[in-house]
Amino acid sequence: MNLAKVWGLLIGLCALLGGLGWVLGEYRLASIFVFCGFLAAVTAWWHGERVALAMVGARKAADAEAPTARAALDRLARRAGIASPRLYLINDPFPRALSAGRGVTGSTVVVSSGLVASASPAELEGVLAHEVAHVARRDVIVQTVAVLLASTLVELARLGGYLQRALVFVLGPVAAAFVHLLLSPRRELYADRFAARLCESPHGLADALLRLELAGELVGLDANPVTEPLHIVNPFPREGPGVLFDTHPRMGDRVKQLRDLDPEWREKLRAA
Repeated sequence: MNLAKVWGLLIGLCALLGGLGWVLGEYRLASIFVFCGFLAAVTAWWHGERVALAMVGARKAADAEAPTARAALDRLARRAGIASPRLYLINDPFPRALSAGRGVTGSTVVVSSGLVASASPAELEGVLAHEVAHVARRDVIVQTVAVLLASTLVELARLGGYLQRALVFVLGPVAAAFVHLLLSPRRELYADRFAARLCESPHGLADALLRLELAGELVGLDANPVTEPLHIVNPFPREGPGVLFDTHPRMGDRVKQLRDLDPEWREKLRAA
């Protein structure tokens, strides 16, 4: 389904450009526009991940950095039957996590320095398992493409000069509509369940989600809010442009789903 969405978007983009070219200059201009659309799609496929990572300020982790996270990521990738994603870091004291890339053929998992420092081993494993689930299910392809498309539309508003504000009000909702059309909140619920199976316990991820949600409420991430779909939870303030691109289900629903995977967790907690 995710691959079908990407192909559908590519065909739709080429068809739209081809139709515009036909109206402006019939066959010759239509051919040029379709070719340009194809080049844009290829560029997004090969370089979209780098653009998305630059938008959130991520950098590649050095070999000696975050050894616990790197070992857990490799272990979870083996369990999921995929190649281990690259590990990137964000210099942020608050816990954050996201992923971007082309799916199982090449993706990147990003965690913040705050998450590595503050999360328990079970919480860190749960977060990494969630991102590995997005890679294994190829959600990461659609998420990255949706972010690139939305950011392109929003950036086009900057070309408006005196009309920039008006263009933002027009293109912002259009970009958000594309994001919501491509991405269903259910992808996060599926990834949560997948992660719980990888970790053989749902509680590490459930605890981590609550920690990440609280961090986002205290201090929003200083990055482009268009990148919201890449994150495990929405790290941006619940006001302003960030609301338009919120594609995550309610945190209560996610935590309840995870806790319900272990119906006896309350009894186990009392016994401990």
